[in-house]
Amino acid sequence: MGKLHFSYFQLVLIHIVIGITIYLFESLSKYYFLLVTAYFFILIMQVPHRKKSRNVLIICSFIVGCEVFLRMTGGNLLYEISKYSVIGFLLLGLVFNSLSKNSYMYVIYLLLLVPGIVMASVTLDYETVFRKAIAFNLSGPVCLGLAALFCYNRSLHKADFNVITQAMVLPIISNTVYLYLYNPDIKDVLSGTQSNFEASGGFGPNQVATVLGLGMFLLVVRFVKFSNNSFQKVLNLTLLALVSYRAIITFSRGGVLTAIVIIIAFYGFYFLESSIKQKRQLLFSMASIIILAAAVWVFTSVQTLGFIDKRYANQDAAGRVKDDITTGRVELLASEFQDFFSNPFFGVGVGKIKELRLERLGINAASHNEMSRILAEHGIFGVFAFLILLFVPLVYRSKNKKNYLFYSFYLFWFLTINHSSMRIAAPAFIYGLCLLNLSDEKISLLRQQVIQKG
Repeated sequence: MGKLHFSYFQLVLIHIVIGITIYLFESLSKYYFLLVTAYFFILIMQVPHRKKSRNVLIICSFIVGCEVFLRMTGGNLLYEISKYSVIGFLLLGLVFNSLSKNSYMYVIYLLLLVPGIVMASVTLDYETVFRKAIAFNLSGPVCLGLAALFCYNRSLHKADFNVITQAMVLPIISNTVYLYLYNPDIKDVLSGTQSNFEASGGFGPNQVATVLGLGMFLLVVRFVKFSNNSFQKVLNLTLLALVSYRAIITFSRGGVLTAIVIIIAFYGFYFLESSIKQKRQLLFSMASIIILAAAVWVFTSVQTLGFIDKRYANQDAAGRVKDDITTGRVELLASEFQDFFSNPFFGVGVGKIKELRLERLGINAASHNEMSRILAEHGIFGVFAFLILLFVPLVYRSKNKKNYLFYSFYLFWFLTINHSSMRIAAPAFIYGLCLLNLSDEKISLLRQQVIQKG
């Protein structure tokens, strides 16, 4: 990662120290973000043209990994600055690199968002700051559109995925260290089976569980694909156990269940494409992960006095089954579909859905469902926009099957936007990664040698 060369273990130690330091001196969080982004900006400008795409993906991955950590510790100069930073680096990357000719569908997707902005200028209340409402509600969708434009059919060596996953997981390790220091013992803050803010660093459990769940997946990938020796395997398994425990005790289920699904998808599709020798190794690694998962769950159950078992069984602290497993989100979802059917053409306008819900239901909350929100706020234009997001990657996958993480990335995006919307940059950027065209580095080098000899 740049001119400074550290081993993976050294980088892990550095980010453990970062987590400790920011816990002790939280004001340093802002300087941490500024220093990192400045360093990567200089790096992108200095590297040869052929490496700019790779470095853009690395810095965006790092920002995605540290976004929740920065929000939790007050490191953001603006609440949405991580999304803006990802957008800025993607635009910088697009300046240096041409678009794929077949990525035009994502240009159409971005254009389909415009009518909702126009509609919002008419429908939003006078008290609402128009600029803030648009920026808050469209930063995620715009980030996704630019990530898709940048990544679509862009060639990347499979070996570069090592660096990209590393860049994303390292700040998640810092975040995990901070959480252990912020709340060393979950028993001190247990109050029931609801999402636990204290166990989430005093921040939103849904967002924390989402990014820690992403960390769980990345550590599994690193354990299987990028552990070059026994020490690295043990290191990644240890980190996986530590991150998994903190993700589970947020008591927010969406991020953890999403992690489980995409880990299964990774193993399933990677197993099908592997040789017999690789399949034996995969079965061994799967057994290791299952044993580790069982141990972490038993430990968590003991630490939470059995409350975590009740949480995932949809029970309250007294063991009574709750009527609504979605914790009230079905009602919010239904209201958004109602608004779509009432305003099917232009929708209610960007940001208006929250105002309507407050007026009609007296609920000042978001549904956290990007699918229903885009329909309600953008109408028929939102329908077409979502269909592009849903089907273009699948069509691309039918023609290019080299990206072994395609289904995991695609499912992470789809599942996350249905329980956490696009409140963080992760689902938007991860969506773009599923559109990369991975090439085998050895084959590429062989072809270059053949060309040179010819």
